[in-house]
Parts: sequence; structure tokens; C-alpha cells
Amino acid sequence: MHTIEKIGGTSMSDYESVRDNIIFKGAHNGDLYQRVFVVSAYGGITDKLLEHKKNGRPGIYGLFANSMEDKTWLHAVADLKVELHEINQGLFGDTELLEEANNFIDERINDAQTCLVDLHSLCMHGHFALDAHLATVREMLASIGEAHSAWNTATLLRRDGVNACFLDLTGWNTDKHVSLDERIRLAFEDLDLSKVLPVVTGYAHSQDGLMSSFDRGYSEMTFSRLAVITQAREAIIHKEFHLSSADPRLVGEENAVPIGRTNYDVADQLANLGMEAIHPKAAKGLRQNNIALRVKNTFEPEHAGTLITGDYVSDTPCVEIIAGCKGVYALEIFDQDMAGNIHDYDHEVLSTIKRFKAHIVSKDINANTITHFLATNLKTVKRIRAALEERYPDAEFNQQKVAIVSAIGSDMQIPGILAKTVQAVAKGDVSVLAVHQSMRQVDMQFIVKESDYDQAVKSLHESLVEIHDHGRAICLAS
Repeated sequence: MHTIEKIGGTSMSDYESVRDNIIFKGAHNGDLYQRVFVVSAYGGITDKLLEHKKNGRPGIYGLFANSMEDKTWLHAVADLKVELHEINQGLFGDTELLEEANNFIDERINDAQTCLVDLHSLCMHGHFALDAHLATVREMLASIGEAHSAWNTATLLRRDGVNACFLDLTGWNTDKHVSLDERIRLAFEDLDLSKVLPVVTGYAHSQDGLMSSFDRGYSEMTFSRLAVITQAREAIIHKEFHLSSADPRLVGEENAVPIGRTNYDVADQLANLGMEAIHPKAAKGLRQNNIALRVKNTFEPEHAGTLITGDYVSDTPCVEIIAGCKGVYALEIFDQDMAGNIHDYDHEVLSTIKRFKAHIVSKDINANTITHFLATNLKTVKRIRAALEERYPDAEFNQQKVAIVSAIGSDMQIPGILAKTVQAVAKGDVSVLAVHQSMRQVDMQFIVKESDYDQAVKSLHESLVEIHDHGRAICLAS
């Protein structure tokens, strides 16, 4: 009977839109209940607790992890507390609820600061190493953002007439270390979803640690496991934009359309490019349990959004979306000795990339050359290259900053589509550095110069997407 719904950080920062467009207008046949909301931290807060997701600028965690000689992280804690109070002021105004809200988050912040000060002192002793505790520190800090937004939202909804409850999965004062699934079961065992609307923290404490497995995708994993364990009829993600056929800022809002219907294969390809509809490991649970995922735009509540299922295949083979990523580094290794010994080289290179935690978007292999396309920063690329140059002193190395543009669809088994796609890119005067097309026929990737990225997206969208009538797909999503 119920749905599990996740609200993204940008949407969370606009409480009135969340209340009016998601809570009230999203009610099932006028019933506010039979829904569970998993919330992210307010926009930008997790970046300040951990590190900036895109540029890597350190937050409290990053500063603490690298500051045994100074305490700059304490200034970051103080700055964050001020910002959280400002958010509370904007939400609650000068009311009694403001004092309650500030007291709640101050208790979390102060407890965390005390823990970090004590840990800092402990690790000044030679028998204790800070590195052994950093994973736990990261988990603790991450939980603060979602606890803040979930407590606020539940409190505001009760003020506005909804029987909402704050469901804290962070394990802040717990004396039990249980699995994620067990923590969810314990939290929901006495809830009557027909009478109460739970607002759940996107971070959930577990004995294995969510962040060690999913890092910043942890809230989507909580969302996914909630849907599976409670046997939801549908999982819904509310974002500040539609899952569209391309970036409207590049191809024009009049040309980009919501996809309407697609499958989890397509969602995985988007995640690989860093444009997550949902974390692949979170999607796996939904897919295996036949739970449909709907992606909706918070600011267009009447629109059905895009429905993602495991078995969907487009009626007619077609390209559904043009997506990609900039800031990718191509790391090429050429070695004459590689011929006939490719397996050993490939294993060594992959192990090195994994050691430095760089994300592989794609790769090329031929007889004597391996090229990996890495979504990471230049510093990490240099470290990987240095380690491999030491391992293979006779090899030739080349690195280049590139972009990847991908044509993706649930069924792209169209005769001549590769030739047509290459022609479309060439028509836009874009030089293709490499091309990949898998036998699964769900995506084609074009490696281009970073300066050609925008034009490549426009050309592919115009030739492969804008030629179709998307009305049927959008109707099927409702």
C-alpha cells in the first residue's frame, strides 16, 4: 500500500515546495499517509561536513583527517553551527520551535566536537593511529546533516497539520551495532503507516558502515533497503529537475524532454557517468525485488516523471538520452612487452587505479596499449601514473584531459546507428578520439576533446533524440 520516497538536498532547501508539492499534492487520493520520506541533508551541508563532492575542497572531516598539527577543523565546526542556525532561523522564524531546533542540532554538533577533540588527544599518543578511526569519524559527521534536515522537516510538518514523526536511523546514542536491514526493521516494527508519516534520516548506522561501501551514495542505499524490507509498491525520488533526454542548458529547454519510461540498465549507465538517477548498488535491490523507481521533479508535481523498471524495453529501438561528463583523464600506457601478456598488465594497472580510488568510466585495450578513462582529479592521476612508471620503466605513458559523451537507450539495436551517430558528431565539426559500443546495445560512448563536449551533446541530441515523438513515453510513465 505504501511508497518510499527520497527528497534530494536541493529540494530539501525549499521547505514550502516540499510541503506543498510533495507532501500535500503528492497525497494518494487525498490520503497524506502510506508514505515514508527519506531525506538528504540541506544543499551543501554534507560538503561542509565531509568534503565538496565535485572539487574535493575539505570540510570538517577533511580538515580533521589532515590536521594533527593544527585545529583548523574547529573553525569549520563553528562556521557550520552558524550556518545551521541560519537555516533554522529561515525555517522557524522567531518562535519557540527555533529554540528547540537549535538545541537539537547543537547537541549533535557539540557531541561530535567533543569526540573529535578526545580522539585528537588520544592519537597524539604513539600507540594510537588516527587512520584506524577515520572511517568511524566520517560516518559520525555524515549523520549530522540528515538528522538536522529530518528533525526540522518532521517538526515543521506537525506544525502544519501533518502527523509526522522523526525517525532517526543514525544510531547516535545506540548501544547496539546491528546490520542496516535490522536497524530498519527495528525502527518500523511498531509504526502504523496509515496514521503516521515518518521522516527518515538518509544516513543509517550499521555495523559494517554505509560509507565504507557506498560513500556519498549512502542515502540512496537507505532508501533502497527501506523499499525492499517494507515491501513498498513503488520507490520515488524527488529531484530539482526531470530525468531528461539531455541537459536543457545545452540543448534548449524546448528540445529536452523527460524520458518518461526506461529501465535500470539505463540508470546504471547514467550512474557510471556521474549523473546518478540512483546508486547502482541501490538500484540492484529494487530491480531484484521488482520495485519500480519513479524520478519526479519537485517543482512540477503534476508531472508523472520518469518510471524505471527492470523489464522495460522501448516499443521502437531508439536513443533515449544523451549524457556525458567532463573533466575525465585518459591515461594511456604503451609497452611492446604487453603483446601476448595483456592479462598481467591489465591486472596490475587496475590494482593501482583501485588503490588510489579513481573511478573508471571506460577503457580501451589492444595488443600493446591500455587506456583508462578516469573520472578523478589531476593529483590522483599523477599518483597513479607515478606508481605505474615505477612498475613499468620501459613503457610509454600519455595522459590527456577529455570528455565523454554517451548515447543511451533501453534498446538501441538499430541497423546503422553507429554510422549515423558518428556522422552526427562529424557534422558538428567534432573530432572523435575514441568510440565504444557494447554488444548489449544500451550505450555508445564518444571520447572527445573537452572543448568539444557541448557541441557533441547538441549534435547527438538533434540527430538521435529530437527526431522522435516522446509523447507516448511520457504518457506511459503515469
